[in-house]
Amino acid sequence: MPQRTKKAGAAKIRSVAFRRIRADHSSELAEDYVELIADLIDEKGEARGSDVAMRLGVANATVVKTLKRLQDAGLVSQEPYRSIFLTGEGWKMAEDGRRKHKIVEAFLLALGVSEETARIDSEGIEHHVSDETLRAMARFLARKVM
Repeated sequence: MPQRTKKAGAAKIRSVAFRRIRADHSSELAEDYVELIADLIDEKGEARGSDVAMRLGVANATVVKTLKRLQDAGLVSQEPYRSIFLTGEGWKMAEDGRRKHKIVEAFLLALGVSEETARIDSEGIEHHVSDETLRAMARFLARKVM
């Protein structure tokens, strides 16, 4: 295969990868928020903006702005000075994030990564791992357990 054709093919693959990464980044914040809101609801029975701000280490104003975007996207519902509720779509996104997180974290642990590092790294990787790679990780873990 001529060098020019190889370079063109590599450039096309990189272009596809960059587009996917940008798409992943655009949903990453929403996924983190809904997963955290679900965790707060499970732990405390409710989620409040101040709790979200404290857990994420951001200002209340940042949370208010992001919650408005999540509400516009149909992922949360909220009334002023009330708890935050996940919609059906929000719960679906949160559960999907939790599932991905568990698989990636377990995979990293199986590779010998420390618990703390696996927990931290899986938080970022879960947003960027493809379905194909996630399925391969799950298959690897299933074989390892047997």
